[in-house]
Amino acid sequence: MAYLKPPWFTVKVFNKIAMATGLSGTETLTVTARTTGHEQKIPVITVEVDGTRYLVSTRGESQWVKNVRANPAVGVATKSGSARFTAAELPVAERAPVLQAYRVKAGKTVDGYFAKLPDPADHPVFSLTPA
Repeated sequence: MAYLKPPWFTVKVFNKIAMATGLSGTETLTVTARTTGHEQKIPVITVEVDGTRYLVSTRGESQWVKNVRANPAVGVATKSGSARFTAAELPVAERAPVLQAYRVKAGKTVDGYFAKLPDPADHPVFSLTPA
């Protein structure tokens, strides 16, 4: 599966600012790293479709995606609080409406990722069920 590695500035500077401020509707996803067991925090934008909340990986097969597959117990924090969820990956055939809603919510910021990775199979999507 494809992966678009983020630049150094995004990882070391921008992501921290996005998580601290909630920039552009950013939330903080907390997952357990599969090899170390340490918490990994990643800025994400969740989207709701038909009453279900979803996570989308715009960059493809990222480390957080692999960690969620290994341990689907995740946390999502916003400025108003945090909640625990169980994540379940959607089959590729069911991703289109979620990816479309995500692109509308996230805006032009994510267009480049979808231009480089146009296949829905390259964008893992997880439904979030409250734990």
